[in-house]
Amino acid sequence: MKTTSPCESPATDSPGSVPALDRSLDILEILSGSTSGLTLSELSSALDFPKNAVFRITQTLLARGYISRDEKLAFHLTQQLLRLAPPRWGSVSLPAISQEVMATLRDETGETVQLGVLSGLEGIIIDQVESMEALRIVVDLGLRFPLYNNAPGKLLLAHMPNVERLTALKQIKLKACTPRTITDEDELLRECERILHQGYSVDYAEANEGIHCVAAPIFEGEHVVGTLWISGPAKRLPKSRFKELGAQVKAAGERIGYAIEVAG
Repeated sequence: MKTTSPCESPATDSPGSVPALDRSLDILEILSGSTSGLTLSELSSALDFPKNAVFRITQTLLARGYISRDEKLAFHLTQQLLRLAPPRWGSVSLPAISQEVMATLRDETGETVQLGVLSGLEGIIIDQVESMEALRIVVDLGLRFPLYNNAPGKLLLAHMPNVERLTALKQIKLKACTPRTITDEDELLRECERILHQGYSVDYAEANEGIHCVAAPIFEGEHVVGTLWISGPAKRLPKSRFKELGAQVKAAGERIGYAIEVAG
């Protein structure tokens, strides 16, 4: 009787399955859950695949642009998968439907505007419009972010149904990144209530010293399908401007929500 590795895809034994494709998808899936990337040996060990098989698959994925390799020889997912399957409404993707509003918000605030969606117990950045300032916040698309120490993450957490939010909090490690990071579960729940009441979320250098963010939801009907936010140096985004900027970002999110309604 054939035994199955706990890491092996359930589809492996299905009629017509392609083992090499199953292994390729397993590699993509395990990389999606790794923040620091995995080396060839680590992938082989974690998935119980032969090194030569992992090598051939990763070389193909590298050549096609689905993964990259850093200076430590660890593999990471790229934004290529986001280009293939961004959230869509009708024939329009969320990045495409948001682009004009994001550019306008960038011009209004002078700061980088970013777009993200919920992905499991993290958020993921799917688009951005860069600030024109010499000193600006820019990230790689596909970057994942926690749901507790930054404006977009806290906003996505706040808009989860109550049961899902409580379940998520039991699984998220509230690690202090700066002295202002919220690491108490009850305090984070109170923060979620404030976000729901005011309609936007803020990051007062909670993830990184010297960087502030202001985020707002994007609704499709009554459901939050994404979040829009601005990021910039604390000097240009002081706490005294949070209310003003919150109103601007919230209005931009509402314009995207209206565009989704029209597109749908």
